[in-house]
Amino acid sequence: ILRVSVQIRDTLKVFDGLYLKAKGTKYANPLQDECEIQIGNLSKSDRDYLITETSPFNDNEARKLIIVEAGRLSTGYTEVYRGDITECKPSQPADIMLTMKAKTAQYLKGKAVAHTQPATASLGTIAKQAADSMGLTLQMEAKDKQIGSYSFSGAAEKQIKALQDSGGVSVYIDGNTLVVKDYNVPMTGVLAFVNADTGMIGIPEINEQGVKCTVLFGTRMTIGGAMDVTSQIYPTVNGQYCIYKLGFDLSNRDVPFYWMPEGKRLDGKTPRLNSTTAQDDAA
Repeated sequence: ILRVSVQIRDTLKVFDGLYLKAKGTKYANPLQDECEIQIGNLSKSDRDYLITETSPFNDNEARKLIIVEAGRLSTGYTEVYRGDITECKPSQPADIMLTMKAKTAQYLKGKAVAHTQPATASLGTIAKQAADSMGLTLQMEAKDKQIGSYSFSGAAEKQIKALQDSGGVSVYIDGNTLVVKDYNVPMTGVLAFVNADTGMIGIPEINEQGVKCTVLFGTRMTIGGAMDVTSQIYPTVNGQYCIYKLGFDLSNRDVPFYWMPEGKRLDGKTPRLNSTTAQDDAA
């Protein structure tokens, strides 16, 4: 099951019975998450509104929120992506397909903020101030440290990079949450098992950072979380990884319904992770 919620005027309209397709990538760094969504046969009024409001010739800076949720009938929906529409293009008739491109926190680029801290302030304090200014909830999982003479002025979205520049941390937005965690240390509580029994498709691919996999949507994946990869054909990749990039390809009427995580292998000294949630997912 797949549904897309789009902010049209002051209403968040939910579409789930039309043709839907969503493909995108989430990053565990200041890069904006991106997504391309296709919806078939929207009403003319909704279509005209979206095309007009996202036009580069439109001066209206109101947020154009879009939310993608997917799941299975037995488990219900899970939010996959949340962002702001940056572009809309219609296809030719008769079946008019509206293709929308979105980026996470795009609306925050138009919000100016200025913050100054005393001589020294903790990373947690600075991160909480940044999260509040962006209207986000803070998830602080990094080891706290003192930062001297912190000062920031500019677009609110740029605070993410300013925080990551403090060194040794990964800072990013996931949904309505600002996550601050130690670099290549997975978030607590979620460990996804990726193997033939949990829906892995093909064999894992080695890349410049670690490994890339394709797995059926349903295994609980979290950007910045951990995955345990097991391949019978390609055992050299077996091990645990921190997910630094998480792709998805979803459709309610075509074949794709996949997660595409990319992970960096965890330090060999890191103890093996355990997660009741992950064990339930694997079962």
